Amino acid sequence: MAGAAAPNLLAQASPPIPIIDAHIHLFDTTRPQGVPYPDKDNAKLYMPALPDRYRKLTRRLGVVGAIEIEASPWIEDNLWVLDIAAKDTIVVGMVGDLEPGKPEFPEYLERYHRNPLFRGIRYGNLWGRDIAVELNKPEFVQGLKLLAQADLVLDTANPRPALIADMLRVTDKVPNLRVVIDHLPQLDPPSESPAREQYERDLRELAKRPQVYVKISEVLRRVNGEVPTDLNFYRPRLDQLFGIFGEDRLVYGSDWPNADLWAPFETGLRLVREYFAGKGHAAAEKYFWKNSVAAYRWIHRDPSQPKA
Repeated sequence: MAGAAAPNLLAQASPPIPIIDAHIHLFDTTRPQGVPYPDKDNAKLYMPALPDRYRKLTRRLGVVGAIEIEASPWIEDNLWVLDIAAKDTIVVGMVGDLEPGKPEFPEYLERYHRNPLFRGIRYGNLWGRDIAVELNKPEFVQGLKLLAQADLVLDTANPRPALIADMLRVTDKVPNLRVVIDHLPQLDPPSESPAREQYERDLRELAKRPQVYVKISEVLRRVNGEVPTDLNFYRPRLDQLFGIFGEDRLVYGSDWPNADLWAPFETGLRLVREYFAGKGHAAAEKYFWKNSVAAYRWIHRDPSQPKA
């Protein structure tokens, strides 16, 4: 009697998952006018960060597209990024910098929204702004409503417990606005029990709102001058966010080139790949590209980029 055929392990293997990186920054430090970020004394970051450099770095890692998150408060830099993005199909969208409370906001929003690569704006703990104060102004809330009406997204900046509470206020006032909370693994929860419990309650309340997404970006942390590279060090915080928001609401972002301040690009990618591999192929697909479609409605520009 012939033996049973050996299983075809290659056929059973899951296909590689394409990656859409939902958080990179583009800037050119050689421009005559300079750049507002990064600082000249930042040796790791003060060099051009442009699509060609990003493409060469990530090609072998399975990254097929990226969403640029603006790193400049200069209004003209929205157009600069859109012009740069138009020349390289690896950029599938950009999140610009506009201030919803300013009188000129409707005009600028309408102007930039004509470009399909413009997917929303970023606002939070950046450039000296205070969203808690701005939310008390009717004109700011009206600006957020215009953003929602345009089917664009609000990306937050640099989370703190107060910002998480502010996002509850935002989504109360503008329930149809999609919100992406960035870098949440980097936030150190409050150490005191009442504040920590309030922070966790706020997260769980946000998780009830299906238009709110969380970017698992800036995962790496520095401890006593060292950056741990063992997944088990980061697992408790990742487990908490996965447990609260689930597989349909988490989005991958590298925070390139800022991530170079912690470790090489592939180090951060390896950690989240390992973590989401443990959640199964379907959950990993959602994290690495499918959820970014739902959050950003990015533009398909190349055959290598997956379609929902």
